[in-house]
Amino acid sequence: MAEGKVSFELVSPERLLLSVEADMVVVPGSEGDFGVMPRHAPLVSTVRSGVIAVHDAGQVTERIFVAGGFAEVTPQRCTVLAERAISVADIDRAEIEAELKSAREELADAANDDERSAAQRQVMLAQAILEAADG
Repeated sequence: MAEGKVSFELVSPERLLLSVEADMVVVPGSEGDFGVMPRHAPLVSTVRSGVIAVHDAGQVTERIFVAGGFAEVTPQRCTVLAERAISVADIDRAEIEAELKSAREELADAANDDERSAAQRQVMLAQAILEAADG
């Protein structure tokens, strides 16, 4: 690990998505965004849907949308285990808008509370992805 850097790894259920050295990583924690720099206090947090920003050399070098998960922070490393992750640059707006439309139709057609709840989660996720693409 480079001096003055924090190791960052983003892992999805399928594979390791990103492994870099960075000056700082900003993670959307369930209690609010938190920045991780070298020598950060140990921490375990749930991650809400939002954008992870990787900072290096005074600029944001990576922006990745994550749909929930967990973060583990040590003084040298930040590891995020994400339920779903996609680079903001790779978001296909038309595809996500189609997912949102489908989720809204499922919500309208829901026959019970479980179906309604699942459809509402899908609506909220698609909306969060679109917000990430716009931001």
